[in-house]
Parts: sequence; C-alpha cells; structure tokens
Amino acid sequence: MARTMWDSSVGKKAVMAVSGLIMLLYLVVHMIGNLKIYFGAGDFNYYAHWLRTIGEPFMHYEWTLWIIRVVLVVAVVAHATSAYQLSRRDIKARPTKYVHKKPSASYATRTMRWGGIILGLFIVWHILDLTTGTVHSGGFQEGHPYQNVVDTFSTWYGNVIYIVAMLALGLHIRHGFWSAAQTLGASSRTRALKTVADVLALLLTAGFIAVPVGVMTGVVS
Repeated sequence: MARTMWDSSVGKKAVMAVSGLIMLLYLVVHMIGNLKIYFGAGDFNYYAHWLRTIGEPFMHYEWTLWIIRVVLVVAVVAHATSAYQLSRRDIKARPTKYVHKKPSASYATRTMRWGGIILGLFIVWHILDLTTGTVHSGGFQEGHPYQNVVDTFSTWYGNVIYIVAMLALGLHIRHGFWSAAQTLGASSRTRALKTVADVLALLLTAGFIAVPVGVMTGVVS
C-alpha cells in the first residue's frame, strides 16, 4: 500500500506537503531562536548550549538534537525527491511547452523549482559555515555561536548569500504552504490560506533577515 501510494502523483504531493510542513515548523522555531542574538552573547550562547541538553537527564547530551537533525534530513530528502519526480512526470506528460503561460501564475509559483535549488545549496553552505566551520570566515570558534554569527555577517558575501536565500525562502513558503494545505484537504478556505501563507512568508523572511541586518548596522556586535 505504501509503495502504491508513493508511486502515485497524489502520494508524492502528500509527501511533499507533510515534509514541507515539518520543515516550516522547524523554521518558525529556528527563527525565534535566532532572534535571541539581540539579547546579547550570553543569552544566545546559552540558548545554543540548551539545544544540546534538551531532554536531559533522560536523553543523553545532543541525542534530542540529533533526532531533530535526522527528522529534518529525512524531510528535506523526501521533499526534494518528490518535487523532482513530480517535475519529471509533468515534463513527460507534456514534452512540448505551452504556447502561452498562464497569466494567473504568480512569481513564486514560477520560481518554485529554482527557489528549491537555491535553498538546497544554501543549506549546504549554512552547515559548512556555522555548524562545521569548514568555510567560516574569521576563525570558527566551537561553542561560541554568537561570535561565529557576527563573523559571518561581517562579510559582504555572507550577507548576500543569506539574504538572497531568505528571499527565496519567503517565495517558497508563500506558494508552498498554500499548496500543501490544499493537498491535505483544506481547499475550501482558499482566501484564508493565502493570507496565512503571505503572513508566514513575510514574518519568516523578515525575522531571518533581521539577524544580518543587526550585524551590519552594529546593533549586534
């Protein structure tokens, strides 16, 4: 039954919807955590340490964090795989392009594919920059996330990469949330869903971009 569901277009859309909502929930929590940087190095570093001790003493150090990471990796892979296979299926079904594009298609809808690619590349860069320190500028300091964030956004390319990715994220959420809700059966409230999608996209984009803006303006230093 699971294989039959996965092989169908409806099943792949459902996988995309559920995995997308899992990632959206993580993004909301992640954005709120990021904004703690405005309360200073002490609070931000303590928050980063707390993430590694969630569930103690029942859970061992970093176990909960690794469970969250595994769930996110599974969600990202499932989302990307479903999107790719659905895209290939659409191309095979219609090998010749339409003469006229649908005028009602929004910019976010038309750029979902490229937005996904941009976000995929950004995730890799973000991990190498602030998690492993592989491409980090200014000397990566293990256990000092506040300073590492300041270092990253003290470079012009760090700001450009991050802000472009967050703008792509906003467009992706704007269309993706509405599409996911429709896939899961909430199609009767189209106007309300679009409003929620717009608000979520705006708040998340602004919330994430507020961090590099804080560093650039000297509010965070």
